[in-house]
Amino acid sequence: MNINDLIASYNKKKEEYGKEAYRHISNLLREAKLQHKKDFQGDDHEQSWRAFKGKNLEKLIEFIITDEVRTLGLEVMNGNSLERTNGKNLSKELGLVKRNLLVDYGEFGSHLPDVDIIIYRPKTGKVIAVLSSKVTLRERIAQTGYWKIKLASDEVTKHIKVYFVTPDEDGTLAVKKPTKKGRAIVEVDLDGSYVLSETNIEESGKVKMFDKFIDDLKKLIK
Repeated sequence: MNINDLIASYNKKKEEYGKEAYRHISNLLREAKLQHKKDFQGDDHEQSWRAFKGKNLEKLIEFIITDEVRTLGLEVMNGNSLERTNGKNLSKELGLVKRNLLVDYGEFGSHLPDVDIIIYRPKTGKVIAVLSSKVTLRERIAQTGYWKIKLASDEVTKHIKVYFVTPDEDGTLAVKKPTKKGRAIVEVDLDGSYVLSETNIEESGKVKMFDKFIDDLKKLIK
């Protein structure tokens, strides 16, 4: 079981559900977990699955959005690839992206924010938006809010939009009121969140179903 298996499963969902395929990500992950368990050799399958699911959800979302993002003249990359690569080994394009995303900690150096997906202009390396993705909000939402505040506090990075993409399996974003803590963080501290769930949520200016993402990106770059 690897990312290619998940992509193949997603493509089958796309054949079945078309543009609504994104709503079936949680179902896809449940099916993948059964296969992962069959293939697993070890003591703690749950821990292994959680690590696999987290790492590959971001790759799956990257796959889902890449073609449409490229039609807008933008490029997509995985955030980890900047973290792992020594500056000397980066192409000029990615070197610019890295420089345009660094957070300045003064005497403690400059560091990249923890983000899963970066959307940028390939000619200039200007970062348009960064995405974090997790199955539930509790795993990363406050950290994502922190990075938004850090990026917004610097002239070089204050234009970068920070989004959270999630199947929201614990329903944190489902209703506006009473507002759960995770939704409050999205509404106040982030630029938005996009939800890949079968059930509709109460949408707002910042919390929307995932099918609105590309349209919002189009508006952003205009």
